[in-house]
Amino acid sequence: MMKEGMELIDAHFKNEGISRRDAMKIFGVGGTAALMASGATTEVRASAAKGKILIIGGGLAGMSTAARFTNTLDNPDITVIEPGDLATSYQPGQTLVGAGIWEKEDVMYKTENFIPSGTTVIKEKAVEFDPKNNTVKTSGGKTIKYDYMVVAAGVKLAFDKIEGLGISETITSTGDHSAVSKVIGKNGLTSIYYQQGSADTWTEMQKFIADAKSGKKVKGVFTHPNTPIKCGGAPKKIMYLTDARLREAGVRDNAELMFYPNGSKMFGVKEYHNAIEKQFGERDMKWNYRHNLIAVDPKAKTATFNRHWKQKGEWDEDLEEYGIELKSKEVTVPYDFMHITPPMVATEEIASSPIGSGKGWVPVDKETLQHVKFPNVFSLGDIAGIPMGKTGGSARKQYKVVVDNIVTLMEGGDINKNPKYAGYTVCPLITSIGTVMLAEFNWTKKPTPMVPLDPTQERWIWWLLKVYALKPMTQFGMLSGRA
Repeated sequence: MMKEGMELIDAHFKNEGISRRDAMKIFGVGGTAALMASGATTEVRASAAKGKILIIGGGLAGMSTAARFTNTLDNPDITVIEPGDLATSYQPGQTLVGAGIWEKEDVMYKTENFIPSGTTVIKEKAVEFDPKNNTVKTSGGKTIKYDYMVVAAGVKLAFDKIEGLGISETITSTGDHSAVSKVIGKNGLTSIYYQQGSADTWTEMQKFIADAKSGKKVKGVFTHPNTPIKCGGAPKKIMYLTDARLREAGVRDNAELMFYPNGSKMFGVKEYHNAIEKQFGERDMKWNYRHNLIAVDPKAKTATFNRHWKQKGEWDEDLEEYGIELKSKEVTVPYDFMHITPPMVATEEIASSPIGSGKGWVPVDKETLQHVKFPNVFSLGDIAGIPMGKTGGSARKQYKVVVDNIVTLMEGGDINKNPKYAGYTVCPLITSIGTVMLAEFNWTKKPTPMVPLDPTQERWIWWLLKVYALKPMTQFGMLSGRA
């Protein structure tokens, strides 16, 4: 019955349309409350356990974790190290800003408005980690002791790894973007991965559309790098939305849109990969796999990629099989509008510390999120070294596991008896202005939809969820530590 009901709702909204006001009523705060009441919330247990808890990072993952500790412990002792005034900002909304659907101000949250009662915030950077002695030093010279530490520091955007941009430092999605904004956000070069960049993307997209309107044949280029990234669907989302805006203006025929991902698939889950390739084909959106962006010439408006592939090598007499040779060459293409998804790295101070790893990410057990070397250290969110899960929807599952496990350790219990993180990841893949494919999956790399609808189908109802419900669900659910 639930499946049939959802199908009817989706068909009705898609065919009849719905006003912004009505959508807000259904999928706004009221809709959020309904979703929470239907099982999106989880019970928190009261515990008299005591211990000093230190959280590195005051973004969505870090502040949600602090809130759940506050709800769980009778007498919590929580410190958060977070230098940014806007760290809790709603990053998933930056895609909508980039397409002119939201304003930049719609995704900007002040960190101070989401600090749980009784939580101490140190507005400095964590710069030195000594997990053997359970201490962290800050940029202001403070030494903070802890009994348990949660690392939720997010990732850095490494535009500096792309030659020709003249960028020499990494940035975060929120905060000071001056090092990048001098070149990105101008002359057709864009990125939605930081706040100002998302607003500038819409400005540059409108110029791109205006050029197409003038009769000029234009080319849009969209990239996906050779590192793990947060929200792996975003590079495709902004491409879908560019296509939608061009069609809305009636000039799609004047534009070529090309996707250059480093990988060999659209998506790591076969069913979603197949669905996206079909959608791209239907929209005349093209792609070239195994292309990693290595350089940009902003003046000439060209992008250079490392095109790489494997081919059969020489015959091995001993193994009686052919070897595999790795091949590559540089390919340079022109663009009028380009969206760059930058390489992403762990914060330098964490990557090079004892709690980091060779690849920079914090190495944890993928199910308990406990550090592989230090049992009183946990990590979640974008910086956690797990196979997948760099989305806000993943963090929503992860922070409950982290809190429950730390409280269990504080009580002297066994965390292996607790519910584990099953790898749940969700990507509301925007496919047009009005439709979303809700890609949900876990460690099995198979679709795991929470609602019994075909998850490979684009749906109007998921557009309403994305545009009207998820932000208040974050504000009133996750950041309260209850959803």
